Amino acid sequence: MNLNICHLYPDLLDLYGDRGNILALSARSCWRGIETVVQRASLGDKLDFHNIDILFIGGGSNREQNLLVQDLMRRKTDLQAAIEDGLVMLTICEGYQLLGQYYQTAEGKKIPGLGILDLWTIAGPKRMIGNVVVETPLGTLVGFENHSGKTYLGSGLESLGKVLVGYGNNGQDKTEGVRCKNIFGTYLHGPLLPKNPDFADLLLQLALKRRGYIEQLGLLDDNIERLAHQAMLKKLIKN
Repeated sequence: MNLNICHLYPDLLDLYGDRGNILALSARSCWRGIETVVQRASLGDKLDFHNIDILFIGGGSNREQNLLVQDLMRRKTDLQAAIEDGLVMLTICEGYQLLGQYYQTAEGKKIPGLGILDLWTIAGPKRMIGNVVVETPLGTLVGFENHSGKTYLGSGLESLGKVLVGYGNNGQDKTEGVRCKNIFGTYLHGPLLPKNPDFADLLLQLALKRRGYIEQLGLLDDNIERLAHQAMLKKLIKN
């Protein structure tokens, strides 16, 4: 058994330790005897989305969005077909925003997104920075956010969860991230997965299910990961 993981635009979108998510997915697979092949792809590189099990797009600055959208637009049809086929995607910050309709700058200019998801982002007057706790159907997530863009979801989309601490999508409606099919979008950096091992395993399980593997993943000794998770909760949630 093996999994193909693609880190898209690691040279342009890799803020706040986002590549640690790739390391976490690879390690948690390896510990279970599942080999991972990590492909790093950037502008113009050849991609076969149907042979990718997990696609990761990290965070970066908004000034690259025009360039990245042009590159991704050439691949949009193939990407959408893979999404319908169950491709697992984890997108963070800029990667999350790219999937939407547009990003509106502070000057009012709209930079188009891919339009795969009905969401849009508007530059806010201040940065939303700090630790985050999110209550989700998948369990409680902890992470770190640093963004000025305020993202709003269309009526047909569900958020990843409810913000207990922090700003989340926009600092107004208490939503954080998005989940649509096997697409997960979020503002949580940190990186996200090492501190949230159950979420990492969900991504792996979904990817394996797409391959026809229906057995549950074997349990790991996550004592250190869970201590890190609980330490953040204890610090941030006041009883």
